[in-house]
Amino acid sequence: MSASPIVHFEIMGADGAGLKDFYAKLFDWNTEPVEGFNEYHMVDSDGVGLGGAVGQGSEEMPNYLTLYIEVPDINVQLERVGEAGGSTIMPRTEIPDMVTFALFADPAGNVVGLVESD
Repeated sequence: MSASPIVHFEIMGADGAGLKDFYAKLFDWNTEPVEGFNEYHMVDSDGVGLGGAVGQGSEEMPNYLTLYIEVPDINVQLERVGEAGGSTIMPRTEIPDMVTFALFADPAGNVVGLVESD
């Protein structure tokens, strides 16, 4: 089994538009809003580095910074998370034609995302 790569990041906060503007100005990031998602902006990496998103968090998680790790089977990985001392924050969730993901907390409470391989 090969190592699971980090494939995406999110920097989210209560003022999604403000965060987008902050990071775009600070690092010259090009961003594109994602239709149907309130103040969620994809960051274009131009093929260099890791792509991600900046935007508005939810009521449950207004501010967070997390990374997403690609795995072959999210449910199997979440079971392993529990066995290792972590907990599931959001179970396997599919956004059709976009992504299948989940969130877990490690033993220190850090929130980490999982993305299921195609």
